[in-house]
Amino acid sequence: MEYRNLGRTGVKVSKLCLGCFNFGNRTGEEESVEIISRAIELGLNFVDTANSYGLGSNEVLVGKALKRDGQRDRIVLATKVYAPMSDDDPNAWGNHRRHVIEQCEGSLRRLQTDWIDLYQIHRPQSEVPIDETLRALDDLVRAGKVRYIGTSTFAAWQVVESLWASKELGLNRFVSEQPPYNLLDRRIERELIPMAQTYGLAVLPWSPLAAGFLAGRYRRGQDRPAKGRVPVTQARALKEKFSDAGFTVVEKLVELAGQKQCTPSQLGLAWCAEQPGITSPIIGPRTMEQLEDNLAALDVTVTDEDRAALDEVAPPGGVIAPYYEGDFGPHPFRW
Repeated sequence: MEYRNLGRTGVKVSKLCLGCFNFGNRTGEEESVEIISRAIELGLNFVDTANSYGLGSNEVLVGKALKRDGQRDRIVLATKVYAPMSDDDPNAWGNHRRHVIEQCEGSLRRLQTDWIDLYQIHRPQSEVPIDETLRALDDLVRAGKVRYIGTSTFAAWQVVESLWASKELGLNRFVSEQPPYNLLDRRIERELIPMAQTYGLAVLPWSPLAAGFLAGRYRRGQDRPAKGRVPVTQARALKEKFSDAGFTVVEKLVELAGQKQCTPSQLGLAWCAEQPGITSPIIGPRTMEQLEDNLAALDVTVTDEDRAALDEVAPPGGVIAPYYEGDFGPHPFRW
């Protein structure tokens, strides 16, 4: 397993991060625990969840898995805060001090741990000044409840604003950003990645396989799997992903993967992990088979010729399916 620096912290994280969104939802608890254990056994030391996944039940499951195996001390454990945790409490969401500190305490209990290695703001919130959020996070770091802080799906200018506020106010700064990034949406190459390289932030892409689209399960002219991550009922997702341009990317990925004797998902992950400025793409396996397939991407070599061929169908800095503009509904990041 290759380990990389988490930004400029010096903390080492595995080249792939285990995303836990499916666990306890599309994957049963027993299988979820086995997948987490197997991932750690194979060298992954980076685990990512969020308070809103299952309204806390996902964190409970992750906490059980880490306690059962006695692996908490060696794991870099990441979770998030922002999304609604109640349907009728107007203060039970957002990036204000009340919610951030309350949910940090809740996450610690659910995860059965004394500290969170990376506490991330799940989405920006323009109505809450960034210094309000940073002061709350700084207090949590100083109290020893959080080791590092990060963001998810922030624009480059929002991250830079936060770095300025941290410097001006003497507060702990964000060390990472978790953006959507895959062959269908490469817009972070324009500003966000150069910004992260300039200021020493880790980049932790979510959905590196475009919700399974780049795994080759969806093919031009074929019926779509009813149980896929892109359900038939999501009309907007279908329009954006199931386009001629999207299928052209998949077909090129399948062609190159065949030449390299690997799966399209392995090549898609390897491409993402080896892009400039990328620290650790977040995989989201639903089954043990998918975990094993994803981890085999670590053995795939992406050549300059491969990159050039993929650049032709998925232009650098371009977008085929806009992940930053997804319609998450009234309760994002929940199941």
